[in-house]
Amino acid sequence: MAPPLLNLDGIKLTFGGTPLLDGAELTASAGDKIALVGRNGSGKSTLLKIAAGLIEPQDGEVFRQPSATVRYLPQMPDMDGFASVRAYVEAGLGPADDPYRATYLMEHLGLSGEERPNDLSGGEARRAALARVMAPEPDILLLDEPTNHLDLSVIEWLEEELARTSSALIVISHDRRFLERVSRATVWLDRGQTRRLDKGFGHFEEWRDTVLEEEEREQHKLGRQIVREEHWLRYGVTARRKRNMRRLGELQTMRQRFRGHRGAEGAATMVASDAAESGKLVIEAKNIEKSFGDLTVVRGFSTRIQRGDRVGLVGPNGAGKTTLLKMLTGELKPDSGTVRLGTNLEIATLDQKREAVDPQETLAQYLTDGRGENLVINGEQRHVVSYMKDFLFKPEQALTPVRELSGGERARLLLARVLARPANLLVLDEPTNDLDMETLELLQELVAGFAGTVILVSHDRDFLDRTVTSLIAPDGGGRWIEYAGGYSDMLAQRGRTRLDDRKARPKSETSEVAAAGRTEAAAPKGSAKKLSFKQKFALESLPKKIEAVTASISRLEDNIADPAYYERDPASFQKTIAALDKERATLAALEEEWLELEMLREEMEG
Repeated sequence: MAPPLLNLDGIKLTFGGTPLLDGAELTASAGDKIALVGRNGSGKSTLLKIAAGLIEPQDGEVFRQPSATVRYLPQMPDMDGFASVRAYVEAGLGPADDPYRATYLMEHLGLSGEERPNDLSGGEARRAALARVMAPEPDILLLDEPTNHLDLSVIEWLEEELARTSSALIVISHDRRFLERVSRATVWLDRGQTRRLDKGFGHFEEWRDTVLEEEEREQHKLGRQIVREEHWLRYGVTARRKRNMRRLGELQTMRQRFRGHRGAEGAATMVASDAAESGKLVIEAKNIEKSFGDLTVVRGFSTRIQRGDRVGLVGPNGAGKTTLLKMLTGELKPDSGTVRLGTNLEIATLDQKREAVDPQETLAQYLTDGRGENLVINGEQRHVVSYMKDFLFKPEQALTPVRELSGGERARLLLARVLARPANLLVLDEPTNDLDMETLELLQELVAGFAGTVILVSHDRDFLDRTVTSLIAPDGGGRWIEYAGGYSDMLAQRGRTRLDDRKARPKSETSEVAAAGRTEAAAPKGSAKKLSFKQKFALESLPKKIEAVTASISRLEDNIADPAYYERDPASFQKTIAALDKERATLAALEEEWLELEMLREEMEG
């Protein structure tokens, strides 16, 4: 068995108080595809940084193959000092890496390379960082939340690209569908320690529940054993002193184990504050349109949303989801057509940019708007600390400034504030960002069981499948179509395996308006005037591959030309013959591919 590329053993790290990592382990060998999962704040990102060599543990061993290349994708990429995206991406290449690979990735991630880093949106910055770490095709690829701020078409392309890569992959993500598609093993970081399941994430939740149930049974058995031993010490027949002292020592050990056991973290409790029931009709839109200059974002769209409906909006970044959402809720007036809102509406909104938060404000001040220590939830007055506990905040965090929160904690805080407001219409724009899976499950239950009406925008396919009753998606040229059911139902009705054609995806999301103008109707099917970038990239890179394989064949032929080779080492000779046959087959396939592309190029140019 080949030695691992990466091995972390007995990793310990404490930032005061309870250890963050307490004997954690992580091993990756060539070809591994590992999902690293755990609650927000459990130390996943810290463990990944230790694997990348960015943080030194206080104890434990870190081994990386000396010749192995490692690339790490942080949650917040640093692009300071780079004049363009291309310069930033190519700075991640090594001397022997192919620069065409960087160009290929930027193209498929919707970047030209000429963008200025300071002008990038969150999604564009994430795509540039992905291109930088993936371009060298490293031996070990460490990805921390790679799907954050990405639209569905890019996420689906990334799944395919990561499935093809030969790099050992360790990925942190809260996107269930993404993890199911890319992982073959799962490492669960829980209470400072890791457990490994040699199956993909699709098997994780059932396994996790089994582990926790077994742990609870063991803890219960330990408690009963302690009671029996204490009874023996008090009332048992006196035996030799040595035996008594031994059993007393064992009892003390059991008590320490029982007291020191860190139970599984509690779950959040999410309850939306109900408002009076709205009218049966919530929103009615008739033939609404919105254009910015000559570019039409919404064209002739009509819908009727009734009380109890849960409607999702999907589409590439820049397709106009937020514009359509604002028109439906009355925040933005359409150029033509009408939008009628129902009666008695109480709207609570979580927007994509998240409402402005004063970083100096404490959690308690933010939740109560600075008005005392209490708030009213469903007609009942509750102390802010009690309400915070429902969202997994500790009492001592009441006076913590918002700036000190992690991304996941901030996401929970924003949800806590939105859900505290009485509402019968929830408008949620990307509510799943930065939520851990346990909190995400509760949000799903809340949305699915909400007595009022919900309109939400999300790139989380699993979340959409579990929550919405209908889905609105773009169909090119500003047209939007409503489908019954969730994301999977929409794909079945469209007859596609993915949301949109990759060729039609906007190259930049800097302007939602500009992106909305690029549609599938831009060029008639079958009228291509030039090779696609992927074909062009293959045509340019194939000669180098052919040259490398030819050189390999030449070396192998030289080896078997030695008359004494077979007598000296028959097994090695047979392996060389097999390798030679494989290389010759590879050469034939590469030459055939190059010839087909060259003929296609000549046909198009001719």
